[in-house]
Amino acid sequence: MKPIAFVGHSLKAIRAFPARVKREMGYELDKVQRGDDPKDWKAMSSVGSGVREIRIRLGGAWRVVYVVNRADAIYVLHAFQKKSQKASAKDVAAIKAAYKELS
Repeated sequence: MKPIAFVGHSLKAIRAFPARVKREMGYELDKVQRGDDPKDWKAMSSVGSGVREIRIRLGGAWRVVYVVNRADAIYVLHAFQKKSQKASAKDVAAIKAAYKELS
């Protein structure tokens, strides 16, 4: 089972999620650690290779973006509440900056 490593403020952001969302997100990240796919996810190849987004819908739209294709760990790049159809430019910039830190 791969460990999870949090990049930047991603852990702090997840800790600020409502309790139900944190519980669901933890369950989904545990599946990723075990090599399984989350229930609802999307590849974010525009950011980089192996970047994926877990999508949770509980009283809003919640996202955790992570990198799955590293040998040593699952890297959580960013976590946020999505408030519109498209991710904000600020969130996309944060994801790309965190991904760049790993390169």
